[in-house]
Amino acid sequence: MLNYHHLRYFWLVAHAGSITQAAEQINISQSALSMQIKALEAYFGQALFERTGRRLVLTEAGHIALDFADSIFLTGEELIGTLNYLDQPRQQVLRVGALATLSRNFQIAFLGPVLQKEGVEVTIRSGTLDDLLAFLENYQIDVVLSNVAPLRDEETRWVAHAIDNQPVSLVGHPQPRRAHLPVKDLLQQETLVVPSRQSSIRTGFDALVHRLGITPRIVAEVDDMAMLRLVARAHRGLSVVPPIVVKDELDTGALIEIAELPGLVETFFAVTLERRFPNSLLRLVLPKDIID
Repeated sequence: MLNYHHLRYFWLVAHAGSITQAAEQINISQSALSMQIKALEAYFGQALFERTGRRLVLTEAGHIALDFADSIFLTGEELIGTLNYLDQPRQQVLRVGALATLSRNFQIAFLGPVLQKEGVEVTIRSGTLDDLLAFLENYQIDVVLSNVAPLRDEETRWVAHAIDNQPVSLVGHPQPRRAHLPVKDLLQQETLVVPSRQSSIRTGFDALVHRLGITPRIVAEVDDMAMLRLVARAHRGLSVVPPIVVKDELDTGALIEIAELPGLVETFFAVTLERRFPNSLLRLVLPKDIID
């Protein structure tokens, strides 16, 4: 019968890349850990590692064993993460991570169906994308909201779903002289507040002004949508922003949408973990084909 303790030790060594590092992580001696690996190899009748220089490299059998071990132990971690939140069975909880610079209006719109449901608690954690993805992989949150598509590799366990595209416009205070000016003239004549260079919007904006052959008069660069909203309200020129960010100001007439910028959109992503038992509340906020 397969000894799952031996399999777990193999799993740890495979991900650590060496017996030394794995032994330090679980606080046992290298010789003891090496014996556990040899016992598992004897059981399978196959070598699971081969040594290349000072590194341990998985054999073909090792790769096959690791695929199965990943499924077994990651499912066990998911079970722990799921059951840890079952101590209040009458209260459903949706745990959301949101990029710190993400539009608050978009977050509220996304969470609307859950916020309207009785007996549901929503927790929202802000942070950097790397921190939020780490929380997601440790089953501490159920979904990450971002306007940046995170990079994936062969070991990535999460998937980024594009859930919305918002147009990007020139927004400013009402002034009759702006009403009929073409976009090129607006970009050339007005002082501008724009997202920072880390933003996908800024990438599209820079490409647009390059195509138009103009040099815009940029007076401020902002990397936080909540701050961009405040600056747009105070600035007498124009701001490059998705209208959803300044929805309240547009509704009251404090700001108006002067012109939509051609070809510019902000894409919003919901990042979820591949789980056997996803939080059922995600069905209220995500398209059906993402969860099913």
